[in-house]
Amino acid sequence: MSIKQADWLCIGHRGAKGYEPENTLRSIRKALALGVSWIEVDVYAVEHELLVIHDARLERTTNGKGYVEQQNLAYLRSLDAGKGEQIPLLSEVVDCINQQAGLNIELKGENTAIPVAKLIQHYLVKGRSADLFLVSSFNHRELALFRQLLPNIKIGALLCGLPIDNAAFAECMGVYSVNMSIEFIDRLFVEDAHQRGLKVFIYTVNHPEDIKRMYQLGVDGVFSDYPDRVLAFIAGE
Repeated sequence: MSIKQADWLCIGHRGAKGYEPENTLRSIRKALALGVSWIEVDVYAVEHELLVIHDARLERTTNGKGYVEQQNLAYLRSLDAGKGEQIPLLSEVVDCINQQAGLNIELKGENTAIPVAKLIQHYLVKGRSADLFLVSSFNHRELALFRQLLPNIKIGALLCGLPIDNAAFAECMGVYSVNMSIEFIDRLFVEDAHQRGLKVFIYTVNHPEDIKRMYQLGVDGVFSDYPDRVLAFIAGE
C-alpha cells in the first residue's frame, strides 16, 4: 500500500519545532524546506495585531517576562524568540508560507476569532484559497464565533481527553476535524468520527513507532515536531 501526502497529512507543529525555535519564521522556513503539506501555529491578539506564540507567558520561548497579553507590542517584538528570531506577526507567517502549504491557526488567546477572521478575509480577497486555512482551538466558544464570521473556512476542535459521546460534540459544532492528543486517541473514537464525516488529526507525534501506530489506527494526519520523520514514513509505505 502506498500513501500519498495529500491523503495522510504531515502537519509541521509550530513549524519544525524539533529543529528550530518554535513558531518563528525560521521554524516555518525549515518546515517548508522539509516538504510539509501543512503548518500549525498559535496566535494571541495584542494591540490589534496577531502574534505567533504558544504560551500565555513569555519565559519558556523568549528572553522576556510576564504574560503575553499584558505586554505592549513594541516590547514583544523586541524579544528574542530563539536564534535571534522575533515573535512573528501572523501576517508575516502567511506571507512566508505563500501558498506553499496549508496553515492551521490555533486560537490561543481570548478575543482572537475576530482579528483572525479579518486577516484571513484579507488574504481571500487577494486570491488566497480558502482550502489553505484551518482554524482550531481548545476554546470552542471562540471557534464557534469564528465559524459565524467565516463559515467557508474549515475549523478544527482541539481536544485533550476522551468524551463519553466520542465525536458527537464535534459533529454538533460543524467542525471539519477533531485535533486530538495522542494520549487519548483510540480506534473507537476514530471510527466514530469518520462515521460522522469528520477528519482526525493527532498531536504531537514524534516517534517512528507512534507515527506507524497512528497510521494503523486510521487517523487522517499527525502534527509533528519532526515532520521529516512523518514524511519518511509516508515515502516508505
